[in-house]
Amino acid sequence: MIAEWIFRRYKKMKSIDLKESASSIGMGLIAVIVDIGVKAVVIGFFIWLYQYRIFDNLGTSSIENFFNIDWHIQHWWVWALCFLGDDFTFYWHHRLSHEIRLLWAAHVNHHSSVEFNFSTALRQSPTEYMYQKIWWIWMPLIGFHPFMILICSQISLIYQFFLHTEVVKTLGIFESVFNTPSHHRVHHGSDLEYLDKNYGGILIIWDKLLGTYQKEYFSPKYGITTNINSYNLFKISFHEFIDLMKDVKNAKTWKHKIGFLFHSPGWNPYGEDLRVKIIKKITSFKK
Repeated sequence: MIAEWIFRRYKKMKSIDLKESASSIGMGLIAVIVDIGVKAVVIGFFIWLYQYRIFDNLGTSSIENFFNIDWHIQHWWVWALCFLGDDFTFYWHHRLSHEIRLLWAAHVNHHSSVEFNFSTALRQSPTEYMYQKIWWIWMPLIGFHPFMILICSQISLIYQFFLHTEVVKTLGIFESVFNTPSHHRVHHGSDLEYLDKNYGGILIIWDKLLGTYQKEYFSPKYGITTNINSYNLFKISFHEFIDLMKDVKNAKTWKHKIGFLFHSPGWNPYGEDLRVKIIKKITSFKK
C-alpha cells in the first residue's frame, strides 16, 4: 500500500483519501479476527466431513500423509483440479452475493468505498466471513483434502489483493484468461454498464463462459449506486442490513417479506423495480 501511494504521488495521480483508506483497513482488521475463528471451525468441520469423501484418490489418507512431498509430486493434477474447483466455487459465491439481497447486505461494504486502491481490498465483510465457506462444502465431500482447499483459497485471496489498483492499466493477452486490475475495476464500478460484471477470482474465463464479462472501456465511477458517504465502521458494515430489515418489516405479505430477502437488490413490489437486469433491459429497449 505504501509503494502504491508513493507511485501514485510520483505519477501525479489523484490523491488517496486517507480517511477512506483508514476505514478500509479498520474493516480488514475486524474481518481478519473473525476469519481466524471461523476458519478454525471450518477446517475442523471439513476434516470431519473428509472421512465421508466420495473419492479416495483426490487427497491423502491422513493429515500426516498430507506432508509427504512425494504424494503431491505424483498427484500434481489433483492440485490443478482443486485450483479450478476453488476458483469456480468463488465465482458462484461472489455472483450470488450480488444477486441475492440478503447476501448482498453482507457483501456490499466491500463495494462501498469510492476509492480504488490496495486498501480497498481490505474492506472485507466480517458477516460474510461467517457463512462464506458453506459454498466450499462440496470439495472435502468429493475428496479434496481440507488443507489443500485452504491453501488454494488463501492463494486466491492474496492474488485478489493485487487486483485493487489503478496503477496497472492492462496486461495484454494475460487478460484473456486471468482476472486483472482492469477487469476488477469494472467490477467495482457503479456505472450501469459495469454493474454485476466480472465476478471471477483468479480466472476470468468463468465470466466469459457464463455471460458476466465486461471489458473496461472507460474509467469507472467507484462505489455503490447510492453511496453511504461515511467512515463509520458500523454504518459501513450494517447499513444494508438495516435497510433490508426495514423493507421486510414494512412488507404487507409473507411472500413479499421473503422476496425482499432473496430477490436481487432493487426488487420492490410496491414501486419501481430497480434491479440491474430490469434497468438494463429498459435502457437497451429505449436505445
